[in-house]
Amino acid sequence: MEWTDDGIVLGIRRHGESSAVLELLTREHGRHLGLVRGASGKRMRPVLQPGNTVRAVWRARLDEHLGMYAIDGLTLRAAELMSASHGAYGVTHLASLARLLPERDPHEDMYFRLEQALDDFDDAGGAAVHIVRFELAILAELGFGLDLESCAATGETTDLVYVSPKSGGAVSRSAGAPWADRLLPLPPFLRESEEDHGWSDRDLVDGFRLTGLFLLRHVLEPRGQGHSDAREGFINAVTRARTRLARA
Repeated sequence: MEWTDDGIVLGIRRHGESSAVLELLTREHGRHLGLVRGASGKRMRPVLQPGNTVRAVWRARLDEHLGMYAIDGLTLRAAELMSASHGAYGVTHLASLARLLPERDPHEDMYFRLEQALDDFDDAGGAAVHIVRFELAILAELGFGLDLESCAATGETTDLVYVSPKSGGAVSRSAGAPWADRLLPLPPFLRESEEDHGWSDRDLVDGFRLTGLFLLRHVLEPRGQGHSDAREGFINAVTRARTRLARA
């Protein structure tokens, strides 16, 4: 068995004296593990860092085996990502989200979403928007997508400013007004027609509150899990970075 694919490094754990088990989210083969020999060497160590994109050749005698990876670096962004606290926390959190996907099940759209997020991590606020959208996409990929395109009460497709915490459906301003205190705010950057109009600190908080609620309810709690520590660390790091920027 052999294939070649591009993959994003999610994590690595030591195996023996010089080898390691590498976890990738690959473009065509999904989340996939493999053994890398010489992983602790000077040449390979910088390549096998979370957030990097690599070219992987996987070989095994049988498909169900762990197999061996031969790895070459393509986009080595890890050092830059780890230089900022929001980058370090963000990469760790994105990897924990990717691990929610079934192993060896192709999710090409999620691969491209992850790569896009990692390529646009310079600005803390922009990175936060990418992560909220990635969390929303994970929900949809796992079968728990939110309907944010039309009002759950009236079918309207405009002026959608709320989300029902029960159904996960969008609600228009007029339909939701009587129950506004019970509904979740829908931040502008998650509205299809307004996603490029910028965002405020309040919008980011609302976005994480929205996706966090449904991730816990539908994905994490049924598995006996909670949000990763890296998620809270990322949100705090973004808050600090934007506060510093506002004071500058």
